[in-house]
Amino acid sequence: MSKIPVTVIIPVKNEELNIVHCLKLISGFDQIMVIDSNSTDNTAKIAAEHGAEVHQFTWDGQFPKKRNWVLRNLPIRNEWVLFLDADEYITDAFVAEIQQAIKNPDYNGYWITFINYFMGRQLKHGDPFKKLPLFRVGKGEYEKIKEDSWSHLDMEVHEHPIIEGKVGQLQSPIIHNDYKGLEHYIAKHNAYSTWEAKRFVALEKEGFGNLTKRQKFKYSLMQSGFLPIIYFIGAYFLKLGFLDGKQGYFFAKYKSYYFLQIQTKINELKKI
Repeated sequence: MSKIPVTVIIPVKNEELNIVHCLKLISGFDQIMVIDSNSTDNTAKIAAEHGAEVHQFTWDGQFPKKRNWVLRNLPIRNEWVLFLDADEYITDAFVAEIQQAIKNPDYNGYWITFINYFMGRQLKHGDPFKKLPLFRVGKGEYEKIKEDSWSHLDMEVHEHPIIEGKVGQLQSPIIHNDYKGLEHYIAKHNAYSTWEAKRFVALEKEGFGNLTKRQKFKYSLMQSGFLPIIYFIGAYFLKLGFLDGKQGYFFAKYKSYYFLQIQTKINELKKI
């Protein structure tokens, strides 16, 4: 059986608890690249044992960061790339759909919906989660943010791919289920909120004109101070997050607290 002509790229750091399951599900793809940020656990060893190409990335604090570095420097041998995180898992339905999607000459990229798990339970409600991780090589790159002087993240987390041409939507979702638990979730979002706060302060000087409508709306609510409570009301009540039980409540609370972290860190940076 021929391999699917897509290069799967998995940026990682210390992902030994997640990556085995991820790699087993993508064995049918032609090329698998694991881009490691000098993990101190067995991530690189596990990836190599499963037949993946393992490349080490050490960020120098300047553009490009990890995903754009791959696109610009590594030998990608397929026309399409799919960026996956180690805690993201494809399904048979997704495999079947992607094989047809990449044959369509009208599209250069595809949005994908993610099924999110939190504290062991699938969240069927709340704010939907989408990304644009599948696109044609040479037709897309992650946006460049002027962050050389203040960023501490070596990978594009909040940056979105900018795609040349038409972008579609796949119907089959990808499963997102991090097995590293709440301690990792909290630490990760603490780091993300610091990045968001520093970006907000930088944007106040540069201007908000180049942002998407969703980003502009988020930052306008950030300026008002009401984003944490508005997010909770929207995700938990209006988008029926309460139907997901305790996990739905905890997820909405953690996410609203994430926005509270950003707001208070902005105030700290501005010494207000």
